[in-house]
Amino acid sequence: MNKIIALVVAIVIVLFAASSMVFVVDQRHMGVLSSRGDTAPTLLGPGLHVKLPPPLQTLTLVDNRIQSLDAPDEDRYATADKADLLANPVIKYRVTDPLKLLEQTRGDTQSLPDRLALLSRSALGDAFGKVSLADLLAKQQAVADEARGAMDKAAASLGVQVVDIQLTRVDFPASMTDSVFKRMIAARAQAAADERAKGAAEADQIKADAVGQQQAILADGYRQAQTIKGEGDAKAAEISAEAYAADPQFYQFYESMQAYKKTFKPGDVIVVDSNSDFFRFMRSPTGGVAPDAPAATRKH
Repeated sequence: MNKIIALVVAIVIVLFAASSMVFVVDQRHMGVLSSRGDTAPTLLGPGLHVKLPPPLQTLTLVDNRIQSLDAPDEDRYATADKADLLANPVIKYRVTDPLKLLEQTRGDTQSLPDRLALLSRSALGDAFGKVSLADLLAKQQAVADEARGAMDKAAASLGVQVVDIQLTRVDFPASMTDSVFKRMIAARAQAAADERAKGAAEADQIKADAVGQQQAILADGYRQAQTIKGEGDAKAAEISAEAYAADPQFYQFYESMQAYKKTFKPGDVIVVDSNSDFFRFMRSPTGGVAPDAPAATRKH
């Protein structure tokens, strides 16, 4: 009977020892096998592995999946124009180098979320400090992306890759909400006034340009009209000169008739001196000038 009990105890001890020596690393984790002394730890991939029982060798499993860190409380940040904001970031990260992680945390992987939270506050503080409150709504994703890049560089020393940062809440502290809203309203009103003033200035400039173009067109048209008129007057004078040279007496008669037409209107009463030279063609068709005598006929 005692032999059976001893055999059972021996089997249990062997099974217990075997269970502590044989282990499986699944696809979701990476294993780090550490030995006593100064021996460097060994990184193990997925599969079945064997190790010495503790405390000769210890196994640490590190999750290599993308994990989320959601800060339960919001943090306060300041913008470039010194406006205070409350923000809640959600950080997506994954462990890429378990050996470096264990080295930097001295085997305490549970402290990783706290370290990442500190890094995120520093990175977001720098990113928020580069934008003004007015631009924050349009650049909120850009702020998160910049913080992710800075945090990823800092977290590389921990063997961690920061995949993404999302800001789930960006709000004002309750104590300054009213003053911030009033300042934003005043800023938007000033921007609207500036745009209206700019539009009015552009409209005045357009009107001034149009008036200038109108005056230039009118001046050019007047110049062309005067040129054409001058050419017409010159042509008329040339024609008159030719007509006068061809028959001076008829030309004087025609000019007098035109003068009578312009001077006398129906119903006008005019007192004049009938002996005036102005009326010479009324007294005589030749204007008081004897017609040219016909050429004398020669008799042979």
